[in-house]
Amino acid sequence: MSILDRFRLDGKRLFITGGSRGLGREMALAIADAGADVVLVGRTAESLEQTANDILELGRKVDTIVADVGNLDECESACQKALSDFGPIDILINNVGGRRIDTPTIDMPLDEWKRILDLNLNSTFLCTKLLGKPMVERGSGRIINVASISGIVCNRDIGGRSYETSKAAVIHFTRATATDWARNGVTVNAICPGGFMTEPNVRWAELNPDIINTFKSQVPMGDFGQPEDLGPMAVYLASDAARYVTGASFVIDGGYTLW
Repeated sequence: MSILDRFRLDGKRLFITGGSRGLGREMALAIADAGADVVLVGRTAESLEQTANDILELGRKVDTIVADVGNLDECESACQKALSDFGPIDILINNVGGRRIDTPTIDMPLDEWKRILDLNLNSTFLCTKLLGKPMVERGSGRIINVASISGIVCNRDIGGRSYETSKAAVIHFTRATATDWARNGVTVNAICPGGFMTEPNVRWAELNPDIINTFKSQVPMGDFGQPEDLGPMAVYLASDAARYVTGASFVIDGGYTLW
């Protein structure tokens, strides 16, 4: 067997939240390119259709579910639909998330705090619970949680600390779940992206150019990452090549957290 064969995902099925745009789209395309079929979850039918068509061109089967997983009722319904209509699910990527607010802690309404925790943390818990249970029962599965370097360090001159808090919790939830499920053949790992120019960050840069430029100047590699940079890591963690890897958090940030 070639070493590259260990990265193949033929016969597997991926469920990915926020899979139609940005980092999620690129991870979905990469995993499809490695041979897996895909269930895409996203808020808008148009972007889901576009990404689905690109996956079809790779020769893979693809299904879509329109849902806002930050709404936990919709999140649960999406998981149940995937299990009943498209299962079994072999790979789960909890990708959806975001800061979305720039509110100082002293001014943060409780409902806004909870809203971001639902988006970043509670949706990750719920998908892991619902889709992870069949993985545990059959003794195999791969779960990849997209956290952030903001779960390790705190960004300068910015509000919305519900983001840092929720992403730090995702990292530790990854470790705890990995411990619980290691003997059941289910690996659980996290990816911690740094600065990537996704659509939300492009909009953020337009509103906060000084913050973005300062961030960029502090990246040792001198630039932001591109969404497609996450694809190879997602394929690795989903594949047999990462058979002996669990509970790990992989930083992809151009060296930002080194100093």
